[in-house]
Amino acid sequence: MKKAVIGIVSKHYANYKNHLTDTYIRDEVKQAIFDNGAIAIAILPPDKDIKYIENNLKEDLNEKEYEDLIYQIKLCDGIILQGGGESDNYECIVAKYCYENNIPILGICAGQNNIARAIGGTTCKIDNPEKHMQMTKQYVHKIKIDKTSKFYKIIKKEEIMVNSRHKRTIKDCPKLEKVGFCGDGYADVIESKDKNFYIGVRFHPESLYKIDENMNNIFKSFINECEK
Repeated sequence: MKKAVIGIVSKHYANYKNHLTDTYIRDEVKQAIFDNGAIAIAILPPDKDIKYIENNLKEDLNEKEYEDLIYQIKLCDGIILQGGGESDNYECIVAKYCYENNIPILGICAGQNNIARAIGGTTCKIDNPEKHMQMTKQYVHKIKIDKTSKFYKIIKKEEIMVNSRHKRTIKDCPKLEKVGFCGDGYADVIESKDKNFYIGVRFHPESLYKIDENMNNIFKSFINECEK
């Protein structure tokens, strides 16, 4: 039986004290893929420089670097953008390619930022990070889900509990819909109505999928779409 191949976009980690740079995949993310019957591989940055961004996507790869990045994407049936403290420009380039070619993509936390930025969206800092940057709590708050959304078809509930480990939120996402909200009005879920699976979540389902069916259903639905 053929298994779906999921590319997890690596994130840069810079140790400025030692002038070293590493790329990493979070263990919880890759394990959620393997545990749900798919294969996880890394999508690696083709350029040697870290180019952290906020809201300004730049098409800054040379021809060879871009070709090497796209070659990696084409090895995969779907893509996951991880969470993390910083975002590299190439993550947005991946997200833009997936949008333009209708490749299933799931953006988690900072990955949600990047699937929005890739197609003209912007982010901003939240007013109460002390409430939403809760690294050690399993659950932090409820979110309400739009019943007309694709995400509702995955979860099949109007409210669920989520964790929360972030300091930014989506400000504008002109090509996407905001379909899940916390009590403070921040967009915990965004999606494209036109693409097969172009969804970003603010919370971290990879930290809860082993104990929470709602979280695991996100990965199952994503992988099911990738298998088609």
